[in-house]
Amino acid sequence: MTRVVAQGTFDILHPGHVHYLQDAKAMGDELHVIVARSVNVTHKEPPIVPDEQRRQMVSALKPVDEAHLGHPEDIFVPIERIRPDVIALGYDQHHEVGGIEAALSERGLECDVRRAGPREAREDELLSSGRIIGKILEERG
Repeated sequence: MTRVVAQGTFDILHPGHVHYLQDAKAMGDELHVIVARSVNVTHKEPPIVPDEQRRQMVSALKPVDEAHLGHPEDIFVPIERIRPDVIALGYDQHHEVGGIEAALSERGLECDVRRAGPREAREDELLSSGRIIGKILEERG
């Protein structure tokens, strides 16, 4: 059985998230998703939705076998516990494949690091939490 890990913030769920998780699930038999804790989100605005609520929402998605909250201090702790065969990165996530591979190697973890493919937005779709928030503010703010 091939165990896959996907990870992300998943602040406001949208079709891009679903596409990423479907791609990740197609890379193996079992999909575990690590939902980043708000304290670890430093590369963009912090999430609006509380940590546990985001984990519950991701857990409810069809491709997901199990959703976990990330570790508050060390993002690799859940990886060590889950022991995946594959880590699936989103096509636009800020992580560098080489950096992830090096960190895994330092910890004695062997797994493939792959990137999911993009999903093209249809005319009326918003494929980022930031764009959804921007649209809400524009129309109702």
